[in-house]
Amino acid sequence: MDLLKQAQTKLFTLCNENHCDTSSMVTVRVLSPDEAIGATADKDFVIKKGKERVIEASWNGAQGQAFTDHPNDWQGSLGELLEMDLTCIPQRAVFTAGLNAVLRGLHLAEGTIHCKDDEPTRCGEEFSLQLHKRFGVQRFGLIGLQPAILNAMVEAFGLVRMRVVDLNEDNIGEKRCDVTVWDGEKDLDKLVDWCEVGVATGSTIVNGSISDLLEKFTAAGKPLVFFGNTISGVASLLNLDRICPYAR
Repeated sequence: MDLLKQAQTKLFTLCNENHCDTSSMVTVRVLSPDEAIGATADKDFVIKKGKERVIEASWNGAQGQAFTDHPNDWQGSLGELLEMDLTCIPQRAVFTAGLNAVLRGLHLAEGTIHCKDDEPTRCGEEFSLQLHKRFGVQRFGLIGLQPAILNAMVEAFGLVRMRVVDLNEDNIGEKRCDVTVWDGEKDLDKLVDWCEVGVATGSTIVNGSISDLLEKFTAAGKPLVFFGNTISGVASLLNLDRICPYAR
C-alpha cells in the first residue's frame, strides 16, 4: 500500500481514538515565498524562485505545511480530509499538509512548519553534523536537490563522497556545488548501488516516489534518512528516520 494511504488509515484511527470532531474545518492556503521561508532567505532556494511552493493547513489552531509543485487552496471538514482521494499530486499535497496540522494539534508530530530567514542556510551545516554523529564519514546519496544541504555535505564529507539525483529537468546534467546532478528516475538505482547512506527530501511523500525509494534502500540493506517538514507527520506515524534541525 502507498505510504500516504497507510498514514491516512492511521490518522483515521487516531482521530476516532481522540474523539475528534469530524465536522471541524481544515483550511489550506498557498503561502508566498516570503511567508514560507522568510523575506531574507537565500534567493537560490527553489521556493524563492516560485517553481515550487509551500501550502499551509490549519486545524483547531494548529498548523502543518507541505512542499509541492502543484499548490492549491482547499477548505473542507476533517471527515473529508480523512476520506480524500490520494491518487493525484494536488490532493496528496493538501492531505499531507492537513495530516501535519492534525497531528500537530494532537501533539503527535513536531517540526511541521518550515524554518525561515537564515535558518534554511544554517540547516545544511547542522544537518551534516547530525549525519556525521550518526554515520561517520560515508558515501552519501542525496535524493532531491537542496543546495544548502548539498553544499554543507560536500564540505563535511568531501566531493568524492557525494552524489545527487533530482527530478527537475533544469537541474539534471548540471553541476551543483561541483556535483553533477543525476536523473532522479533513470539514475536512482545507480545512486542506491553507489551510496552507503541515502538522504531524501520529505516531499517524496507528496509526489508518490517514496514507496519505491524505501523498497530500494531496504532491499539494499542501506539506511535512508529523510529531511524537511513535509514528511513530519508521516515520519511520526510510520517511524521513518528524519532529521530537520530548525523546523518549528
